[in-house]
Amino acid sequence: MSTKPIVVGIDGTPASDRALEWALDEAVVRGCPLHVVNAWNFEALTDWTETAAQRAQAESEAVIEKALQAAEARRQEMPEIVRKSPRGDAAEVLEQASEGAAMLVVASHTGHRIRQIVLGSTSMHVVRHAHAPIVVIPVNDRELAESTR
Repeated sequence: MSTKPIVVGIDGTPASDRALEWALDEAVVRGCPLHVVNAWNFEALTDWTETAAQRAQAESEAVIEKALQAAEARRQEMPEIVRKSPRGDAAEVLEQASEGAAMLVVASHTGHRIRQIVLGSTSMHVVRHAHAPIVVIPVNDRELAESTR
């Protein structure tokens, strides 16, 4: 039994749901906790009220709950779950969350190849900067076809 958690970043996409499923399986096998992370942010210039920040955090927490409820319905065994909805850039939040973790699990980018090169992506950032081993769950053919439309 490991005391170091597995950290998984989710964003509500089918690809991140598959990353969550993989991370749940691995946490059960290892007997360690799973930290489920969804970062949230808002633009202070456009979303200037305190309620906008509260709404963004509530939406982030709802993404986690929805994903966990769907996953739990298909499973017999669940590891200890720690839900985290920190404010910040997803790549930086996951990089920080990887400190002291057994591993970090993310889904690969579902955008067009040019978009990945020009804009970068969360998965590409954490592969370069995380403080723990990384597992990147690839998108499947259907997700790739949908993202290039």
